Amino acid sequence: MKKVAVECIRIALSYGRNEVLKDITLRIEPGEFFALLGPSGSGKSTLLRLIAGFNRHSRGQLLVDGRDITAVAPHARNIGMVFQSYALWPHLTVHDNVAFGLVERRLSNDEIRRRTAGALELVGLTQFARRRPNQLSGGQQQRVALARTIVIEPQVLLLDEPLSNLDKKLREEMRQELLSLQRKLGITTIFVTHDQEEAMTTADRMAVLDQGVLQQVGAPAELFDNPVNRFVAEFVGTTNFLTGRYDRARRSFEIDGLGAIPLASEATAVSVRPHTLAVVARGSATDGRRIWLDAEVHRREFLGEFTRYSVRAGGRTLTVDAPHLASEPLLAVGAQVRVGIDPAEVRALPN
Repeated sequence: MKKVAVECIRIALSYGRNEVLKDITLRIEPGEFFALLGPSGSGKSTLLRLIAGFNRHSRGQLLVDGRDITAVAPHARNIGMVFQSYALWPHLTVHDNVAFGLVERRLSNDEIRRRTAGALELVGLTQFARRRPNQLSGGQQQRVALARTIVIEPQVLLLDEPLSNLDKKLREEMRQELLSLQRKLGITTIFVTHDQEEAMTTADRMAVLDQGVLQQVGAPAELFDNPVNRFVAEFVGTTNFLTGRYDRARRSFEIDGLGAIPLASEATAVSVRPHTLAVVARGSATDGRRIWLDAEVHRREFLGEFTRYSVRAGGRTLTVDAPHLASEPLLAVGAQVRVGIDPAEVRALPN
């Protein structure tokens, strides 16, 4: 199967006066697993449905393999979509659900049997071919929906939050199976989710949208480590957003109430991830790499792998994620502590 690129060039879409997508320019590479990430109402599902042909943009171009498909009907685009609800026919067997698209295309019975059997084997459901959807688990239903889509051999695979109906453990298993299958097929895949963990663990690259505007595109680690603005910093992970003033002469950032931190580039605000901060009991040994501040523990949340502390320092509240070790006691609420900031982990942001 040929790997194809999907390209949006200055795409805009409005419902009346409500502009849902605003000047979206984006290229998804051939064979890439690409995630569209954003909160409810950000425009990510609208963009996915636009690529499928269910929505029509009012301005711009939509290219697949270099060809503008704006005027092409959804059924003629050779694009497959897996919906959040799976949309399986309850009265049909697994085999017939998967074969449905091939029957509609009027393929020969031999071809339908061959391709349906191949798709079911690919998703590990050969032995369930004669069952009906209500006899399957949520994860198995998701695989049927996936098999039904890939059996038509689409150029592009669209996934609209396909794991949201599954429990946490099954969701983690299925996203790895989904990624493994995509790698095996080599099909260009676009995955919509509001779950940052899903996006970061599966996507080669991802785009963050907010209110119809493309905020940033890049590899998950790039967006996490170097967000371009406050929205991306707070949506892709958790962060401490601190305002202040930049001192050009000293090349440092003066944070109100906390003091100065070395910073190479000018900024009106900085982002500091909670896991990059250190917290120790007052009087404990500290290293010279960090800038240490006196603080008090205001709140504590035990989250298993780490403990999230809310501490007050210099009139500011900071979130600190400390790795949990059974050999080390938790810090009590009200404890007098020191918080260490590593200047290398501070990121400049526009306010």
